[in-house]
Amino acid sequence: MLNEKPATIGVMTSGGDSPGMNPCIRAVVRTASANNVQVLGIMDGYEGLINAEFRPLGVRDVGGILQRGGTILQTQRSLRFHEKRYQREAIRNMNSAGMDGLIVIGGEGSLKGAHALAEQDVRVVAVPASIDNDIWGTNMAIGVDTAMNTIMEAVDKLRDTASSHSRAFLIETMGRGCGYLAVMAGIVCGAEMVLIPEVPVTVEEVAKAVDEAYMRGKKHCIIIVAEGASVKVSDLAKALDDMDVGFTTRVTILGHIQRGGSPTAFERMLASRLGIKAAEALLAGESDVMVGLHGRDIELVSLADVTAKSRQASMLYYEMARMLAR
Repeated sequence: MLNEKPATIGVMTSGGDSPGMNPCIRAVVRTASANNVQVLGIMDGYEGLINAEFRPLGVRDVGGILQRGGTILQTQRSLRFHEKRYQREAIRNMNSAGMDGLIVIGGEGSLKGAHALAEQDVRVVAVPASIDNDIWGTNMAIGVDTAMNTIMEAVDKLRDTASSHSRAFLIETMGRGCGYLAVMAGIVCGAEMVLIPEVPVTVEEVAKAVDEAYMRGKKHCIIIVAEGASVKVSDLAKALDDMDVGFTTRVTILGHIQRGGSPTAFERMLASRLGIKAAEALLAGESDVMVGLHGRDIELVSLADVTAKSRQASMLYYEMARMLAR
């Protein structure tokens, strides 16, 4: 790639979609335009890079997308991009299109792909986007706040029906490897127990918590279960129904509803700040870095460090959830 300021850059969204991707795309395009730099949108993530599916993006093309969930560029997970030959094909397509740099918006796998390109002399800056908040090097990723608010609204509604029928609700959130969403939902929704991948539990421990909630006179019991927890929610429900824990149980799997919806105000602001910083960093000649939120500031973090580490749920917040469940 060129050493001087880029004339044309690419932007793509990759992996699982996250609310806030569109505001980030908008910020990248308008920052580039303010610096007289052209932007090519890459469709369908790394698959679009391999297939040369590019479209010009101007300031008007990103008008009216600030409030939209999902991503106007579409997104996929690409198994082909793990292979060096397809990475080389992607680089060739970028060169043919006159693309001098690339901004990748996505999660853990997407950031690894960005790092692989950077190691082959492609100028790349990444933006963290994952509702699981499992990306090392940033306090918050794009999509987390909106997903958290979606979960909170759902649990609040489920609590109403749980109280009406004296039931225990087992509510599964996303979080295959990181229990951030479950822990935070447990705190802000007042759950009686939280199950996360980071802390193994037994069916007997859950049964005890449900039974104790019943004996204390509670009208309901809410258990938040991350999808990667050591006890699967379906197995847990069956086991509890076979025990005498006071409450009858019901299961709700929130699933992909957590990925949808209009981004929150915090989300739009964060995505815009990250998008601006990513574009500015790329235009300044930075590469092989990710933009991340550190305190109140947006800073650059080495992609080599980001992709070598993983982020887990805070045990401080986990203990807070346990204490407040009394």
